Amino acid sequence: MSSSPKPSTLNVKESLKKPLQGALAAGLVTAIISLFLPNHYRSEARLLPVESKGLGGSLGGLASAAAAFGVSMPGGEGSDANFVDVLNSRWLREQLLQTEFQYPVRRWRFGQERVEKGTLYAYLEARNLDRAVGELGEVLSVSKDLKSKLITFSAETRSPELSMQVVHRAIKLLEGFLQEQGRTRGGAKAAFAEARLVDARKDMARAEEELRRFLEGNRNYQSSSEPSVRLRGAGLEAELRLRQQLVTTLALSREQALMEEKDDVPILSVLDPGNLPIDKSRPSRSILVLFAMALVATGLWTFYQWPWVKANLLDDAKD
Repeated sequence: MSSSPKPSTLNVKESLKKPLQGALAAGLVTAIISLFLPNHYRSEARLLPVESKGLGGSLGGLASAAAAFGVSMPGGEGSDANFVDVLNSRWLREQLLQTEFQYPVRRWRFGQERVEKGTLYAYLEARNLDRAVGELGEVLSVSKDLKSKLITFSAETRSPELSMQVVHRAIKLLEGFLQEQGRTRGGAKAAFAEARLVDARKDMARAEEELRRFLEGNRNYQSSSEPSVRLRGAGLEAELRLRQQLVTTLALSREQALMEEKDDVPILSVLDPGNLPIDKSRPSRSILVLFAMALVATGLWTFYQWPWVKANLLDDAKD
């Protein structure tokens, strides 16, 4: 039994007429629809962590502080990895969501610009805080260059001013986290030395009071004929000198711990604080139009030339 004859030779010019017409129509519709899509603007900051002198090879103060917020910080990657974890932490995102911003925004491309004032929580229009934290991950972006250790932090919203303000606020929160929440080893030593110094000063005051009371009745105890009186006075003086030396040592230790604390705090160098974006980051309307035209043209051409495609491409592939 002979096979059915294949369709005649394909007329390329004639076969492209209807697909091109459909593609132009699809491109026009897509272009009109894309005009109603709001523009998004990305503001980007670049941060360079600087290792502090007191950190050495350990986690340092930032790791201890971040542990209080449930942020896991491995010790082998340095403080730059810690900065990325803090910027991605729920704590920082919640702080951003609760911050109030004032910014101009357009609802669509040709809409009237108006000034809005509110939190990121209201901007995202999320049902609850958990969903807002998740949706904020689509607004914020954090990346790190492994070679240069340069951290790039960006925010993308419908308002250029809002994107810039979010980046600036995040940097301020990170700096505040390092300065206020970071309990370093030097800080722990300083706190211990301060508490110990308070007790030592109380003990010294008691020793001074005991010696004073003793001297009131025994001014010339060193020449006294009673050995117990001379021994008692010598003991009180020795106790007072010991307490004074202890106070001096603890005061010096506290000052040294305070200097170590300054060295332990990681330094954050802000190379780019976050610019005010002028050009939009998305949507790319031209790409949307070209994609729609290509998709419709391919689909229509395949639909109208299906017999030729089936006979010359699919059947030949089976053979």
